[in-house]
Amino acid sequence: MNRIVIVFAFIALASLPGYSQKPINRLTLQEVVQMAKDQSPQAILAKHRFRASYWEFRTFKAEFLPSITLSSNLLNYNRSLIGDLQPSGSYNYIDVDKNTSSLEFTLNQNIGLTGGKFYVNTALDRNDYFKNDSSAYKSVPYQIGLSQPIYGYNSLKWKKKIEPIKYEEAKRTYIQTIETISMEATQLFFNLILAQENLKTANLNYANSDTLYKIAKGRYNIGTIAENELLQMELSFLNAGSDVSDAEVDLHLKKSKIKSYLGLNDQYDLELVIPDSLPVAEAKYDEVLALAKMNNPDILEFSRQLIEANRDVALARSQRGFSATLNATYGVNRDAELLANTYKNFNDLQTINIQLQIPILDWGLGKGKVKMAQSSREVIRTTVDQAMVDFEQDVFLKVMQFNRQNDQVDLAKRADLISQNRYNVTKERFLIGKIDVLDLNVAQTERDAAKKKFINALSSFWQYYYQMRRITLVELETNQPLKADFELLLK
Repeated sequence: MNRIVIVFAFIALASLPGYSQKPINRLTLQEVVQMAKDQSPQAILAKHRFRASYWEFRTFKAEFLPSITLSSNLLNYNRSLIGDLQPSGSYNYIDVDKNTSSLEFTLNQNIGLTGGKFYVNTALDRNDYFKNDSSAYKSVPYQIGLSQPIYGYNSLKWKKKIEPIKYEEAKRTYIQTIETISMEATQLFFNLILAQENLKTANLNYANSDTLYKIAKGRYNIGTIAENELLQMELSFLNAGSDVSDAEVDLHLKKSKIKSYLGLNDQYDLELVIPDSLPVAEAKYDEVLALAKMNNPDILEFSRQLIEANRDVALARSQRGFSATLNATYGVNRDAELLANTYKNFNDLQTINIQLQIPILDWGLGKGKVKMAQSSREVIRTTVDQAMVDFEQDVFLKVMQFNRQNDQVDLAKRADLISQNRYNVTKERFLIGKIDVLDLNVAQTERDAAKKKFINALSSFWQYYYQMRRITLVELETNQPLKADFELLLK
């Protein structure tokens, strides 16, 4: 019942004034694929994913560049009693009523080689004592400092190994995603092509069935065919009418899907053009595998996973054993009641601080973390090794399937032409009464099936074509790497 309602709804919609007068946009496969790359929601998502990876990489690079910070404490008011320990051991409480303000500039520079941090700063403090209406200043004209972990975990070293790989992986993933979009757009393209051809075939079959049914009624009236053949022709005529309705519904649904995928509005109708030529390309397994290992982002991902596993082991080991941090500073400072005097006759400012951390008893906690990290690393190694085997097998299978597509298209094209000629001959023989309606129906069914098989063969060829590009990230005809304007993506 629902199916009948949908059919009549489309028929009613098509009969509205102006509905069928939408401008028709005739598109080729290459135009549809390019539109999908440029404006489809999937392409926009891929662009923003790459942007996120780019800014993640920029953040990593910024960690190795100097940074300048300004810190200030404009108001730190304190009014309270503070205990002052006397030589006798008693406390003398002092009434404090003051405000402290401070200003500091700091230049920081991370040291990637050692994982430490070098810094230079200058600072100025002002203390206002409201009880006796006085003030004092303290200045640090310059202070040079170093904070250096000893036998610790150097996160900067590992980031320097991992982050460039992640960014290159993001670039290749974007190009690969664009080829995936091409594959999906191709699938939708040929789905609509098949729906168009099905509607053309359904309309042709309906017109032929109408003509043949009228001829059959005339023959039945003069007694040259049996009632069974007339009923068979009538049934074919009714089925042909139902097939037209089904094909119209399917055509509208396929158009809606491809328009949605391409991000198109509904201001014009679509009519797709069947590709009349195929690119000449043949894949060799050894060459494809070498290109895939060189360009495919999956290979970079495998490499990154192994490095990250080694990083996790290094982190676990650093948390288990002896570690120390050296903090050292050198500079000058001075305090005075007048601001100008704080920048005269400086006093030395020197600090050295070594912090040690030595686990004495942790009940095997540190050892357990190291063992877990090592086990995880072995799991990742095994997984990556198996993934590489699967990757090579998948490439081999894809190459074999791609290389047979040209022959499959040629065979399907010849079968389509032969079945069409056979149907024409069968139809002529039926008209002169040489064969019955069953033979005609068989010829029509085989013709329709051959047409679908030809469209499906074309679809498979282009699917495998873009799949080979997706695996190798290389133009198959020119053997040149696929490229993207990453600068434009960031605008």
